[in-house]
Amino acid sequence: MSDDFKLPEDCTDMREVRVGVDTTDRELMELLDRRFGYMRAAARIKQDRNVVRDEARKAEVIENAVVDAEKRDLPHGKIAQIWDLLVETSIAYELVEWDRIRS
Repeated sequence: MSDDFKLPEDCTDMREVRVGVDTTDRELMELLDRRFGYMRAAARIKQDRNVVRDEARKAEVIENAVVDAEKRDLPHGKIAQIWDLLVETSIAYELVEWDRIRS
């Protein structure tokens, strides 16, 4: 993290806000990298390509995000859309990895 990183409530100018946003974006990328690592692990562990897509699990993941967003007073409808795209992208990535591992 940057030394001049401040929490939102401590920011007093736009430079501090931008540093915070940029720092948070880098942290989000690290978290996405870890999340996609789990997709690589799932592709390695699942023996049947047909079980990569799991609609019940997809719904559960999105609902978990919506509930968390509501608790944080975030725009939960938009969060649901973001998570839907995240999960679909993850499924597509896992399918590519599944095929790559077994080719």
